[in-house]
Amino acid sequence: MVRFSLRRKPGPDTSALGADLVALRLDAGDMAPAPCVVVVFGAAGQARRTAPGKVACGPGEAVFCFHPGPYTVDVIPFAAAPEWGLRLRFLVDANPRVAQQRFDLFLFSETSGRLSLAGFGASVQAALQAELAQGALDLPPCTSLEEWHAFRAGLNQLLYTRYGVTVDDCVPVDLGGHVDFADILRARAARASAGDAASAAAPVHTLSATPVTPVTAAAAGAQAEAQAEAKPGDKVGAHAGGPTGAPTSGPADGRHDGQRDAFHLRRLFLELPVLTRDLRLLTVPAVQFQPHQSLLLRLGMADLDVTTMPSLAWAAPDRPLDAASQARRARASAVAVAALDEAWSLLARLQPADEGHWPELMEEADRICANLEAGRALRRAPQAPPAEPTP
Repeated sequence: MVRFSLRRKPGPDTSALGADLVALRLDAGDMAPAPCVVVVFGAAGQARRTAPGKVACGPGEAVFCFHPGPYTVDVIPFAAAPEWGLRLRFLVDANPRVAQQRFDLFLFSETSGRLSLAGFGASVQAALQAELAQGALDLPPCTSLEEWHAFRAGLNQLLYTRYGVTVDDCVPVDLGGHVDFADILRARAARASAGDAASAAAPVHTLSATPVTPVTAAAAGAQAEAQAEAKPGDKVGAHAGGPTGAPTSGPADGRHDGQRDAFHLRRLFLELPVLTRDLRLLTVPAVQFQPHQSLLLRLGMADLDVTTMPSLAWAAPDRPLDAASQARRARASAVAVAALDEAWSLLARLQPADEGHWPELMEEADRICANLEAGRALRRAPQAPPAEPTP
């Protein structure tokens, strides 16, 4: 007599939620702990939040469980000064005025499997460094109280618009006990003397052999963590922990061009309509009405172009592309995603802007749209454009 045992596989470990883990993907039948929020995503990206407990989802639906926090991370605003940082205390908040929360879109668009606190903190650090480098935020030395309040307001708006999290506290912190800038410079010199030109040219904060802050302690392994614990139904190219190395939020360099390209196109497909909708809801000065409408039209055309993007591996139905051309196309989609990240940052500055700042911000919007259009055009082109002759 043969006996069959129908044993269900053990559920995921949710004990780290609220501590080292922000969000975790669940399967039907898994148990979500009581302090957490369950988000169910449909096949087209529609999200609905449900109460914690036993997960129930339909065919083609993905389920995430996240703890609202609060969380504390240390980030380095300036890569050239890694011994000084900011300690952020944030939580995932809900806005009752919107149909889909921004954090829900971030989960579905940029993460899969697990979202660790270290990976999310590294993403916040990259976004903050990019804003300071471009002059969108100002944090001068010997900051006055007024300058600090202006920086805090800009940081709060950036993180809420980009990730859907609310900053509860932000204070300067000395990271001298975690990082030694001299060791970083020595490591860089050693790599340069060994002939590793790529490592020598990389940003200073990525060359440390030891963790720089508690945020980045696990950031280097965030992608390996995603590879190990992703569900079988995860989207190709999605990754856990969010972006860890660049503002473009791309997957790890170890992934092949097809996965990187799929991740970039997925972000553009999911986020461009939401970004366009949020820009449409802005209160626009009368003199900026026409440029604003032109911006919305260009973003609408970008969204249409993404939905009809050709396959990475084919130049035509009967003509496959070589590996070098596929790599070029993947780089082009990364350019478009970098412009998308800049557009989210621009939205964060447009929302509180007064009429006097709109002309400058609309010029920035024109530049971002041009980069987005250039990336899309290069991604669609079957061949690289001919190089212009040098005079």
